[in-house]
Amino acid sequence: MRTLISTAFISLDGVVDSPGGEPGYRNAGWTFKDIEFVPEAFEIKGREQEEATAMLLGRVSYQAFSPVWPDMADFARYKTLPKYVVSTTLTDDDLVPNWGETTILRSLDEVAALKETEGGPIIVHGSAALNRALSDAGLIDRYHLLVFPVLLGAGKRLFSTTDKDAQKLKLVEHAAYDNGLQKQVFDVVR
Repeated sequence: MRTLISTAFISLDGVVDSPGGEPGYRNAGWTFKDIEFVPEAFEIKGREQEEATAMLLGRVSYQAFSPVWPDMADFARYKTLPKYVVSTTLTDDDLVPNWGETTILRSLDEVAALKETEGGPIIVHGSAALNRALSDAGLIDRYHLLVFPVLLGAGKRLFSTTDKDAQKLKLVEHAAYDNGLQKQVFDVVR
């Protein structure tokens, strides 16, 4: 079974909305506004690219990343990975031609079937709604969180507000940095 890893830039109060500056959110770009850049805090992002064998995205994140990431040197490794987009509305004609193999999945059952295939870790970037659905369905195996020392109040959240049984997590890696950023890596306890 493949490991499904959710990776996120997240505010201390759980917001993941528009960390890189995507339009339509009043605090867009909050990851680097007034927070000193400390390169070692982002080491995990390079490691994710090296360890991932596939990428899973929701429709909104795919449409935000696909026009930009294929040509960015920082994300060159992702260009070679197979990508899976969970969407009930996208068609093959909506996929960009310059980002490698991309498959549209129509349901969480198809994501569960993908996890049963041979291969290494599958990484989920962005995709707030998808992350909430994956978590509620018990499909996420690990969280890679870079927690930023900022409270944003409103915005898309990583975790759902569904009333459900407690889900235990095991902290397997952590670090705190001079700029207040924290790295937290959790395995989901089954």
